[in-house]
Amino acid sequence: MKDEAGAPGSFAGLSLSRPRVMGIINVTPDSFSDGGETLAANDAIRRGRRLRADGVDILDVGGESTRPGAKPVDAATEIARVVPVIEALAGEGAPVSIDTRHAPVMAAAIAAGARIVNDVTALTGDPDSLKVVAAADVSVVLMHMLGEPGTMQDDPRYDDAARDVFHYLKGRVAACEKAGIARHRVAVDPGIGFGKTVDHNLRILNRLDLYRGLGCPLLIGLSRKNFIARLSHGEPPKQRLPGSIAAALAAFQHGVRLFRVHDVAETVQAFKVWQAVEAGRAPPAENK
Repeated sequence: MKDEAGAPGSFAGLSLSRPRVMGIINVTPDSFSDGGETLAANDAIRRGRRLRADGVDILDVGGESTRPGAKPVDAATEIARVVPVIEALAGEGAPVSIDTRHAPVMAAAIAAGARIVNDVTALTGDPDSLKVVAAADVSVVLMHMLGEPGTMQDDPRYDDAARDVFHYLKGRVAACEKAGIARHRVAVDPGIGFGKTVDHNLRILNRLDLYRGLGCPLLIGLSRKNFIARLSHGEPPKQRLPGSIAAALAAFQHGVRLFRVHDVAETVQAFKVWQAVEAGRAPPAENK
């Protein structure tokens, strides 16, 4: 296990003394791995409750797909999709994140009970995003994406993928602080699969320690990503769980403590077993 001296100790009120799992709830018809399965609000709410039973720490609700080639959605449609789900789940005490790049959606989601804004554009996609987040008592995840979802995988290029992404995120953290969003409210995500080739993704994952220099918690989304299939036998998204968990455990060793996933129960189990083996003992509450 790598040295964690100086690592941020919490995010959005959650201690980072252990891995935290963010469960994905796509209220969209076209997400890359489970599009359409949770489009109806009642289905999305039921999924959220199931993920809580599975041990999830944060529920990430999104109403616009950001998969490669995805078409944009207007804010009104997005709000209609996500607000009933957020109201229901937050009303039951669940920590909820809103996955959006649009300021009106952020504002509506926060009013509905969301505690975290998770923005694939790092608060650059809407000129009002910084202002909305700064004015609210919420946390934010800043993600790196090269280009737009519709074109981001069209020949992405970097001088040094890991370092280029680091400098971008460093600038966005600074922009947040300038706007009045304190660093302790910010987590960063290097954006695996968002405008990056397989080699770019691997270089970033191999150098995750670099991002700890930002002084913010690291969040990463590896679940069912295309690079896993490219490294294996071309499996479809739902058959990428073993690779997703392998990549998550490797990222955990490099200091990542927030993980955005589809398969919550399996990921929670993997982390519990990993930590027990590393410690040579079961956690006290489970030590029989």
